[in-house]
Amino acid sequence: MSEKFITLDESYLPEMADLFSRAFKGEPWNDDWSDENQLKEYMKEISGSYNSLHYGLLIDGKLCAFAIGMIRHWWKGTEYNIEEFCVSPDFQGQGIGSRFMKMIEGDIKKRGISGIFLQTDSDKPAYKFYLKNGFNELNSHVSFYKNLEN
Repeated sequence: MSEKFITLDESYLPEMADLFSRAFKGEPWNDDWSDENQLKEYMKEISGSYNSLHYGLLIDGKLCAFAIGMIRHWWKGTEYNIEEFCVSPDFQGQGIGSRFMKMIEGDIKKRGISGIFLQTDSDKPAYKFYLKNGFNELNSHVSFYKNLEN
């Protein structure tokens, strides 16, 4: 099994969308990305930002994990903000996500970036994954949402 850590460009968007859909359609997320146009637009939106930086992990030439993010200059220093991070369901639970995160950390350190920021749900397995990989919960950070459909 050969692994290759790469930076991703827009040519990988179809593979990223497919992997993203497969990774989040099952338990515990149950995200319904059956509307292919909605998925395509989402992937374009989050991957096309100013200062975007996306990483991929190829196993035997096939994309098995990716991180979509951007470099953000903040008053505390320059950060890598991860918008989406996922590992193919075929490779979850094998330590690949942790290895991939270490590869990302190594690359952003070389770029002079001081930290990584991301958000996840506290009731999902990703929460424990990030804690296990040395991330700290920001107790003072709060996300808000207002539903306007009703």
